[in-house]
Amino acid sequence: MEKEYLEIGKEMLGFIEQSPCSFHAVSNVRQMLEAEGFRRLLETEVWKLEYGQAYYVIRGDGSLIGFRIPPEGEIKGFKMTAAHSDSPAFKIKENPEIPVEKQYVMLNTEKYGGMILSSWLDRPLSVAGRIAVKGSGGVETHLVNLDQDLLVIPSVAAHMSRDKDTAAQYNPQVDLLPLYGAGGEEGRGWLLSQIADSTKVSAEDILGHDLFLYVRQPGRIVGRAGEFVLSPRLDDLQCVFACARAFTGGRSQTYIHVCAVFDHEEVGSRTRQGADSSFLDTVLFRICKGLGLDEEKRLRMLAESFLISADNAHAVHPAHPEKSDPTNRPYLNGGIVIKYHGGQKYTTDAGSGARMKQLCRQAGVPFQTYANRADMAGGSTLGNLSASHVPVESVDIGLPQLAMHSAVETAGLRDTGYAVKALAYFYRD
Repeated sequence: MEKEYLEIGKEMLGFIEQSPCSFHAVSNVRQMLEAEGFRRLLETEVWKLEYGQAYYVIRGDGSLIGFRIPPEGEIKGFKMTAAHSDSPAFKIKENPEIPVEKQYVMLNTEKYGGMILSSWLDRPLSVAGRIAVKGSGGVETHLVNLDQDLLVIPSVAAHMSRDKDTAAQYNPQVDLLPLYGAGGEEGRGWLLSQIADSTKVSAEDILGHDLFLYVRQPGRIVGRAGEFVLSPRLDDLQCVFACARAFTGGRSQTYIHVCAVFDHEEVGSRTRQGADSSFLDTVLFRICKGLGLDEEKRLRMLAESFLISADNAHAVHPAHPEKSDPTNRPYLNGGIVIKYHGGQKYTTDAGSGARMKQLCRQAGVPFQTYANRADMAGGSTLGNLSASHVPVESVDIGLPQLAMHSAVETAGLRDTGYAVKALAYFYRD
């Protein structure tokens, strides 16, 4: 395995380990941008933009859009990538502690996104997210990561669960609540108290929270020759990392570069910071306004723009190759996957797919194609939602992986490097 791909793969796994939820993922992308001189903008302020400068804006702590403006001159349009920061997980409800028979304390949770439920059983888990606290200037948010082996969702013994052989039979309100500790009624308030201690705030000042369980297993390189990666949250932090890494190094004389990281894709994106919101459209509008460009120019720029929506794709499964389309069959380490769908759940068409293929060839990167079997329903992603608000030509791509939406997923080590290389080429003139 070439050193270049190995190093990028390790860097990606480190990024994921430091990103236990969408809020931390965005915080880590923010650090990558600030290290390259990007400056933060607030949506509540007037944007005074300068040619040759780079900026970013965050909405809802879980979504970020960064952009780099070329030196002063004729700007043709926008070159954009998009990925999503969230992954399926269990979200902790308000008033979470549930005493059980004066012996145990469990946490009250609910599903966030479509999950392979059985994959969360009998693993060390912890808690990460954000809290809203009373501050001197009003309500403030703070990131939380308890960062310890804290919880477990214990299986029912085989002798007691002969009717629980399939994931479809798990009841998330009964079978999938995590065990937090030993105790009873005295356990009420334990979680917020523990969070208060870890964040150095008063428990009484915590007014709300968005907290998630996450798997404590760090990403690993596996396989006979170290050709695979095994990690939580590959969907879609593998693509977030690739987009951000390529974006920070890009320079252009004629295009505004944009990198969008959206939250809430796993639950439909229909939130104020999701891909199916005004976030991207608003940012592009304000960029043009901040540069003194009129509406006619903005519309002409959109017509000259291109969006690469990056969300991981299903690889052919070694035990179930029949689950994949007969002729569009991506494999791990086979390169970037260009995704097609007749019902337009993916935005790729003849033109945008051709542009992506040409880009990969010019960058020296292999590519593959994906389509659902005609007798199986598939998922949707960011591209068609974003394009419904920002009418630009777009293509949907991903990196091939196995066990999508499992607590721990498998992908090819080389594919992250392929994505970084292709997207870096995209962010050039």
